[in-house]
Amino acid sequence: MPPSPPVPAASSWAPDSWRARPAAQQPAWPDAEALKRVHEQLSGLPPLVFAGEARHLTAALGQAARGRAFVLQAGDCAESFAEFTADGIRDKLKVILQMAVVLTYGAGLPVVKVGRIAGQFAKPRSSPTEQVGDLVLPSFRGHMVNDDLPTGVARVPDPDRLVAAYQQSVATLNLLRAFTKGGFADLSQIHAWNQEFVATSTEGRRFEDIAEGIDRALRFMDACGINLSDEDTLHQVDFWTSHEALILDYEEALTRRDSLTGGWYDCSAHMLWVGERTRQPGGAHLEFLSGVRNPVGCKIGPTATPEEVLDLCGRLNPERLPGRLTLITRFGVDAIDDRLPPLLQAVEGAGHPVVWVCDPMHGNTFTAEGGQKTRRFDDIIGELQSFLRIHRATGTWPGGVHVELTGDDVTECLGGVERIVEGQLHQNYTTTCDPRLNARQALDLAFRIAELLRS
Repeated sequence: MPPSPPVPAASSWAPDSWRARPAAQQPAWPDAEALKRVHEQLSGLPPLVFAGEARHLTAALGQAARGRAFVLQAGDCAESFAEFTADGIRDKLKVILQMAVVLTYGAGLPVVKVGRIAGQFAKPRSSPTEQVGDLVLPSFRGHMVNDDLPTGVARVPDPDRLVAAYQQSVATLNLLRAFTKGGFADLSQIHAWNQEFVATSTEGRRFEDIAEGIDRALRFMDACGINLSDEDTLHQVDFWTSHEALILDYEEALTRRDSLTGGWYDCSAHMLWVGERTRQPGGAHLEFLSGVRNPVGCKIGPTATPEEVLDLCGRLNPERLPGRLTLITRFGVDAIDDRLPPLLQAVEGAGHPVVWVCDPMHGNTFTAEGGQKTRRFDDIIGELQSFLRIHRATGTWPGGVHVELTGDDVTECLGGVERIVEGQLHQNYTTTCDPRLNARQALDLAFRIAELLRS
């Protein structure tokens, strides 16, 4: 059992303390009584995760903060109520497990596997309205808030969707726990993770080579008389959930006091993060995350100054506990060389034990001629290359990667091994918000990262 995070002896923080602060990106709920009813309902429901699990993740992330592990945080841009299936969850998990094996095998490092899943139902928006054809409608804010159908009625925020998000998260977590602890994640099943449309690609065949190597190693150890049946790490994996703590009514309702330590934990996920649009120093989101004892993250964009980042570190991890705070940088391939080094120098110089994670996707989004948002695979790789090179030059540890992906054979990001071009985006563009890597592109990315870490 990892050590329990220290809890201040006296604190005025409470799960509703955020309500005294300005709260950005919150829905304009039309019915206050309905929201109150939903809040009371959620507050009485069982937690989705437990405090002890969150402490285990803090310990695992602490290894990444010390340079002894690598974090893979991956999953959907925004989960959908309409596309919720067991096969979809399984295929997404397959891709993440494949990526983790490639990183572990290629770079020789334990990989902390964190999904953007079982709670990633809401998205911040740059404008309260959007144009859909000839209509100007309230922006779609994720299925936790409203619907993506292009009608005024569908775009009205509905608090009952918070309960639907909780229920889908319960079902998702049940499946994830069954898959990761019930035999599916056993290394003897590694060939089953390679989906047919991936296995026929160059990267799929490279993965099969790794799988064959692992099979040979397991057979060798068995022949040497080593009892592999008792080694849990070969038969199951720890898989953690995370999402952006955006809709604070939902997060507050699922916050519970831990009976063991007395600390408050947001039991909607193992890890929560605050976004680039909601990390205001005096804002409600930082106030909320400052009081829960989960590991937390913060997205850092190109406008962030060293002073702002040091303030974030002080607010979110005053005890300087390794693994408590992850800084997720999202600069864009053209800005990272200028923006990252001063932040590294300031944080490391002040002695804050953060996990540095690169999000190479959000800063590289643009709109194609056909109107779809997309990202170039080469830009994603370029930002990752710069991230690792800058850390190497600074003497700091590049602790992980944060990507949006799906197990489906989508055409949403340009390039990669199949060389998707703009004219092909319409073929299978299914995201409800931002473009995601498909399974082949995600596996290609893992091989590239492993090669960069080895060098």
